[in-house]
Amino acid sequence: MKRAACLLAFSLLSDMAFGAEGVLLPRPIPSFGPANADAPHSGAMLFEAGFSLTSGAETFGGISAFRYFDEGRSIIGVTDEGNWFFARVERDALGRPTRLSDLAMQPLLDLKGRPFTHKRDADSEGMTIIGDEVWVSFERRARVLRYKFQPRRMGFALGEVDFIIPPHDLRKNRGMEALTLAPVNSGFGAHPVVISERSLDASGSIFAAILRGPRKGVFKIKRTNEFDITDAAFLPDGRLLVLERRFSMIGGVAMRMRRLDLSKAQNAPYDGEILLEANMNKSIDNMEALDVFKRADGKIVVGVMSDDNFSFFQRNLYLEFTLGN
Repeated sequence: MKRAACLLAFSLLSDMAFGAEGVLLPRPIPSFGPANADAPHSGAMLFEAGFSLTSGAETFGGISAFRYFDEGRSIIGVTDEGNWFFARVERDALGRPTRLSDLAMQPLLDLKGRPFTHKRDADSEGMTIIGDEVWVSFERRARVLRYKFQPRRMGFALGEVDFIIPPHDLRKNRGMEALTLAPVNSGFGAHPVVISERSLDASGSIFAAILRGPRKGVFKIKRTNEFDITDAAFLPDGRLLVLERRFSMIGGVAMRMRRLDLSKAQNAPYDGEILLEANMNKSIDNMEALDVFKRADGKIVVGVMSDDNFSFFQRNLYLEFTLGN
């Protein structure tokens, strides 16, 4: 992902506070944005809560992907500097987030148990939990590595996975950005899917691939309005939710969520409905990471996090929505 130190220069400096390593200081975000202050929905999403996160841990930042576990009460994630991060999501009696706490970080390790020392090797952008393993996709030196799922004590990489997409079709710094596990009802079977950020075919569609199963192979997602894919997760109903970002020096940053039905095989690129689109008049930053889970009350929770690029002018945000029909 291209670094943009000037992104969101308007971010409030009052959000900057520092704590001891292992401590997250979450500053609540009261509403998603001015137009959402009194309205219950933004697109098909209901904003539940949000926080701007800071920490005294020097390696905290650059968030590129995360996954919920423990019924949405815990998070495992990766950063584009080659680190794991873990946090606890504290929730009220209704399941709404009240704060994030108990931060832990450790470096990702290679196949020989060594931390990555070069950015081109460390640029982890996507991840997913598959049984007792965590798979991580890397962008600059394209590969997918497998790790044993051991929260807060992750070990060395167990091996590499064939990511199917021909390497010459992956663009430099626009390669594998999202990695997610499809459910049985997706039409793909319970198999991993990898999606590129902006690696395009001749028609301008985005390369993606199903990594295993009877539909194993490359497929395409339609790219529209200059948005690039930053993460994705399958919803319980089998449809794919994609997080997208657009940036320009004039318009600043924008985010979008699109829902795609991939259940039927087709030769044409997949497209879908826009559930949410927001620009800089909302409480967003460089939104990079997304995951979903089904709450105890049956509601579908969608969480998104931002990558601050380790910039003083950007924020690490955690935003949580519930998804309507």
